[in-house]
Amino acid sequence: MAIPEGPGNMLRGPMKQEHVCLERQPSLYKSLHTFTLQKEKHYQQQYGDMYFLRLTKLKPVVEEIAAEAWDGLYISGEEVEKVDRVLDVRQGKLCWVAGTIYMHMPLKPNILTDIAKDHWISAPLPPTKYLSSSSEDIIMLEDESGRIPLTGSMLDREMLVTGCIVAVMGTENAEGVFEVVDMKVPDLPPQAERWNTSEALVINGTKKAKVEDADEDMDVDKPVPGIRKKLAIISGLGFSGTFSDNSLQINLLTEFLLGEVLDPVTQASVSQISRLIIAGNSIALDEDSISHDTIGNTKKAQKKYGYDASAYNPTPTEHLDNFLATLLPTMPITLIPGFSDPANVSLPQQPIHNAMFPQAKSYGLIPAAKGEEQQPGWLDTVTNPWDGEVEGWKILATGGQNIDDVFKYVEGEDRLGMLEAMCRWRCCAPTAPDTLWSYPFQNDDPFVMMSCPHIFLTGSQPKFDTAAIEGPEGQKVRLIAVPRFSETGELVIVDSETLETEVVRFSVCS
Repeated sequence: MAIPEGPGNMLRGPMKQEHVCLERQPSLYKSLHTFTLQKEKHYQQQYGDMYFLRLTKLKPVVEEIAAEAWDGLYISGEEVEKVDRVLDVRQGKLCWVAGTIYMHMPLKPNILTDIAKDHWISAPLPPTKYLSSSSEDIIMLEDESGRIPLTGSMLDREMLVTGCIVAVMGTENAEGVFEVVDMKVPDLPPQAERWNTSEALVINGTKKAKVEDADEDMDVDKPVPGIRKKLAIISGLGFSGTFSDNSLQINLLTEFLLGEVLDPVTQASVSQISRLIIAGNSIALDEDSISHDTIGNTKKAQKKYGYDASAYNPTPTEHLDNFLATLLPTMPITLIPGFSDPANVSLPQQPIHNAMFPQAKSYGLIPAAKGEEQQPGWLDTVTNPWDGEVEGWKILATGGQNIDDVFKYVEGEDRLGMLEAMCRWRCCAPTAPDTLWSYPFQNDDPFVMMSCPHIFLTGSQPKFDTAAIEGPEGQKVRLIAVPRFSETGELVIVDSETLETEVVRFSVCS
């Protein structure tokens, strides 16, 4: 008796359908070392030199833009003239001058607050904003010669913070204050086309030639038409010392990136993710991750100087290590430190040491042969800020401290507007070292953008947001504010061809 075939018959024979084997595409990647500090670091030098280095690099740029706009300009029959120095401004004379913005704000941090903390005096909580409601804030323009206060309705329409380089046009009034009529910024720097950002790329740890210059016989993986690649970005994982509310979300995130427990369509989409970027604050900043006492012992430990083994809780780092070790066999990861991560606090933060990851460190730096440059492995622990190249696009990423500090200077909550302003100021950390801790550079200011990135992203933001901006020479930049995963459960995915973004949200029903 023949057994009838049909979808409802449990006795039917095995199906002959062939299943497609999904493979993750290799990531064309190069990590730059713009913000890597030398092994010998010195802190005897003055921090103020950084602003003069920044002014030296950007003043010619903003002066060229200002000269093109204002040279030969007449206002009320008077010609606008250029002034070389701030102190050369004369009362009643219509002129323009370039310099560095300095914001005098009474609510900004001061050394007396730090001394109060050292002497166990109860110091006030840091303000959410540096803006004063009593109009005591003063905007000044300074250079190597001195400072001059600025005023005018023009300033209310411009986003300004300490450290940005601008050119202002106007006249000095009887009170010695410069009344601003117009203002110019350096605007976006020159931008290289895709695949032309550097001389070589790295594909899964192996150095390759430039893609567009590669012959068929050369050792380079050219982009295959029709195969799309994606870049996943996450921030604020917030691993803590105890089981937290986002632990189940992290498990869902891991299963999603691995392609587990997903339908075939979603698995095919996830297989297009060629790299994961973790943009800071992977460790939670809470009491569980800072101090750890024996269970049942609630007695407060006596204050000690130096290393205190009893005050260290390795559990958050172990959780992060397990997370990385689970993903690394299937995809490469770029790990950017944040404020709460085990790295130096001042910018640029140096990479988290691989010794913090006993399991994941085996995927780290690939040993280089004699005379060759060392190449990154699948786990690339990088600096904050970090710049690199992924799929031919230049990316500039930060852990979020630069935006959080600029946020305190300006009104409103427009984080993307702050990202755009940094691009047009050509500086990714303008408030360093005034209110944002920084290494005191003496020979160069690496925070100045010498080339325009294609993607400028920042982590640990309150919510996801994105926008595309354009420069005067056709530059195009995709701005991305990456939210804290511990609060939002969101993962950002960027299409490597169109730079369009999508958000995947992981939530657990309570």
